[in-house]
Amino acid sequence: MAFFEDIFKGGNIVAGLAIGVGAAVLAPVVIPALRPLAKSVIKAGLIAYDQGRVALAELNEHTGDIMAEARAELSEVGKGASHSGA
Repeated sequence: MAFFEDIFKGGNIVAGLAIGVGAAVLAPVVIPALRPLAKSVIKAGLIAYDQGRVALAELNEHTGDIMAEARAELSEVGKGASHSGA
Protein backbone atom coordinates (compact mmCIF):
# COMPACT_ATOMS: atom_id res chain seq x y z
CA MET A 1 0.00 0.00 0.00
CA ALA A 2 2.81 2.37 0.83
CA PHE A 3 4.39 1.51 -2.52
CA PHE A 4 1.45 3.01 -4.42
CA GLU A 5 1.32 6.03 -2.10
CA ASP A 6 4.98 6.72 -2.82
CA ILE A 7 4.37 6.50 -6.56
CA PHE A 8 1.49 8.96 -6.45
CA LYS A 9 3.43 11.36 -4.23
CA GLY A 10 6.26 11.36 -6.76
CA GLY A 11 8.80 10.03 -4.30
CA ASN A 12 9.90 7.03 -6.36
CA ILE A 13 10.45 7.94 -10.01
CA VAL A 14 11.99 4.56 -10.87
CA ALA A 15 8.79 2.77 -9.85
CA GLY A 16 6.74 5.20 -11.90
CA LEU A 17 8.91 4.63 -14.95
CA ALA A 18 8.71 0.86 -14.45
CA ILE A 19 4.92 1.03 -14.35
CA GLY A 20 4.87 3.18 -17.50
CA VAL A 21 7.16 0.81 -19.40
CA GLY A 22 5.20 -2.20 -18.14
CA ALA A 23 1.95 -0.65 -19.32
CA ALA A 24 3.46 0.05 -22.74
CA VAL A 25 4.67 -3.54 -23.03
CA LEU A 26 1.44 -5.13 -21.80
CA ALA A 27 -0.94 -2.84 -23.72
CA PRO A 28 -0.79 -4.79 -27.01
CA VAL A 29 -1.67 -7.96 -25.12
CA VAL A 30 -4.30 -6.52 -22.80
CA ILE A 31 -6.22 -4.29 -25.23
CA PRO A 32 -7.39 -7.09 -27.58
CA ALA A 33 -8.49 -9.11 -24.55
CA LEU A 34 -10.55 -6.18 -23.24
CA ARG A 35 -12.34 -5.55 -26.55
CA PRO A 36 -14.97 -8.31 -26.10
CA LEU A 37 -15.57 -7.11 -22.55
CA ALA A 38 -16.03 -3.53 -23.75
CA LYS A 39 -18.45 -4.68 -26.45
CA SER A 40 -20.46 -6.64 -23.90
CA VAL A 41 -20.68 -3.62 -21.61
CA ILE A 42 -21.79 -1.41 -24.51
CA LYS A 43 -24.41 -3.97 -25.59
CA ALA A 44 -25.77 -4.15 -22.04
CA GLY A 45 -25.94 -0.36 -21.94
CA LEU A 46 -27.84 -0.23 -25.23
CA ILE A 47 -30.31 -2.86 -24.03
CA ALA A 48 -30.86 -1.00 -20.76
CA TYR A 49 -31.34 2.26 -22.67
CA ASP A 50 -33.91 0.69 -25.00
CA GLN A 51 -35.81 -0.88 -22.12
CA GLY A 52 -35.79 2.41 -20.24
CA ARG A 53 -37.05 4.26 -23.31
CA VAL A 54 -39.94 1.78 -23.71
CA ALA A 55 -40.81 2.00 -20.02
CA LEU A 56 -40.77 5.79 -20.17
CA ALA A 57 -43.01 5.78 -23.24
CA GLU A 58 -45.50 3.51 -21.46
CA LEU A 59 -45.42 5.73 -18.38
CA ASN A 60 -46.02 8.77 -20.57
CA GLU A 61 -48.97 7.04 -22.21
CA HIS A 62 -50.52 6.07 -18.87
CA THR A 63 -49.99 9.57 -17.51
CA GLY A 64 -51.63 11.06 -20.57
CA ASP A 65 -54.62 8.73 -20.17
CA ILE A 66 -55.00 9.67 -16.51
CA MET A 67 -54.78 13.38 -17.32
CA ALA A 68 -57.40 13.01 -20.07
CA GLU A 69 -59.73 11.20 -17.65
CA ALA A 70 -59.20 13.88 -15.01
CA ARG A 71 -59.91 16.66 -17.53
CA ALA A 72 -63.05 14.86 -18.68
CA GLU A 73 -64.25 14.54 -15.09
CA LEU A 74 -63.51 18.22 -14.44
CA SER A 75 -65.46 19.27 -17.52
CA GLU A 76 -68.40 17.09 -16.42
CA VAL A 77 -68.30 18.62 -12.96
CA GLY A 78 -68.07 22.10 -14.48
CA LYS A 79 -71.04 21.43 -16.80
CA GLY A 80 -73.10 20.03 -13.95
CA ALA A 81 -72.37 23.01 -11.72
CA SER A 82 -73.18 25.55 -14.43
CA HIS A 83 -76.48 23.81 -15.31
CA SER A 84 -77.65 23.42 -11.73
CA GLY A 85 -76.66 26.99 -10.80
CA ALA A 86 -78.42 28.63 -13.75
